[in-house]
Amino acid sequence: MRLLVFGQSGQVARELARRAQGSVKLTTLDRAAADLSDPESCAARVAGAEADVIVNAAAYTAVDRAEEEEALATAVNGDAPAAMARAAASRGIPFVHISTDYVFAGGGEAPWQPDAPTGPLGAYGRSKLKGETGVRAAGGAHAILRTSWVFSAHGGNFVKTMLRLAESRDALNIVDDQIGGPTAAADIADACLTIAAAFHAGRGTTGTYHFSGGPDVSWAAFAREIFAQAGKQVAVTGIPATEYPTPAARPQNSRLDCASLARDYGIARPDWRTSLATVLKELGHGA
Repeated sequence: MRLLVFGQSGQVARELARRAQGSVKLTTLDRAAADLSDPESCAARVAGAEADVIVNAAAYTAVDRAEEEEALATAVNGDAPAAMARAAASRGIPFVHISTDYVFAGGGEAPWQPDAPTGPLGAYGRSKLKGETGVRAAGGAHAILRTSWVFSAHGGNFVKTMLRLAESRDALNIVDDQIGGPTAAADIADACLTIAAAFHAGRGTTGTYHFSGGPDVSWAAFAREIFAQAGKQVAVTGIPATEYPTPAARPQNSRLDCASLARDYGIARPDWRTSLATVLKELGHGA
C-alpha cells in the first residue's frame, strides 16, 4: 500500500513514519514540499502522487494564536484539506483526515456522537470544522477521525509541559472541570493505518469517526497520572477553568463516543495510561 501523508514533523505524522510496517510504502510531505497555506499547491501534490490512500496529518494547532490568525488557521485547517479531498476524489483515492473535539461546544456530560450538532467555541475549532465540511463536500471515499488531547514524545504537548514544570515546581494548579480522553499520537497513527488498509482492501467505510483514549479524565487527573508514573513528587490542586483564562475558550466536555469506529473498523479505545507509560519511557522517565 502506497501512503501519501501530509505532515512530517507533527506528532501523528512522526508516529506514522515510525509505525508503517511491511508492505506500507509511506511518503511524507513537509512544509517545503506542501505548504498548507497554499491549498492549490496541496491539491497539485495529490494530483501528481502515486498513492493508494492519502492521510492528512498536518494542521495549524496553535489554539490560542488562532484567535489572532484565523485567516491563516482557516487556510491550513479548512481550505487545504478541502482542496486535497477534491483532488483525491477526482482520482478515486480514499482520503483520511484528522480532526478534533474542538468542533463541539462542549456542553453537558454525555460523550459526543459523530453526528451530534457542532458548535466550535473559537477560531481553531471553526477552522477544523470548515475542513471537515470541505472533505465531505468533495464527495470521495473518506474517513474523518476526530481525536483529542494528543500527546507523544515529540513536539509540544501536555505531558512534556508537565514534566518540564516538575523540574522546578512541587505544586501545580491544574484545570479539573474540562473532561476528555488523552490520546497518544502512536495510537492515532495505528488507527489511521488500519483505516487506510481497509480502504486499500476495498473494505473502507466513508464517514466521520471518533477516537480517543480511555478512560475520560480531567486535565488535573491526567497530570496526577503523569507525575505518578514518572516518579515526580508534585502536588496537583484542581481548579475551575475560570481561574486559568486563555485567549481561546476550550470545551468543558470533550468526551467522544468511539463506538462506530469499533463497529466499522474494529478499532477499540486504547488505555491512555498504558500509552503514557510508553511515552514516558521514551522520554527517560518512569519504569
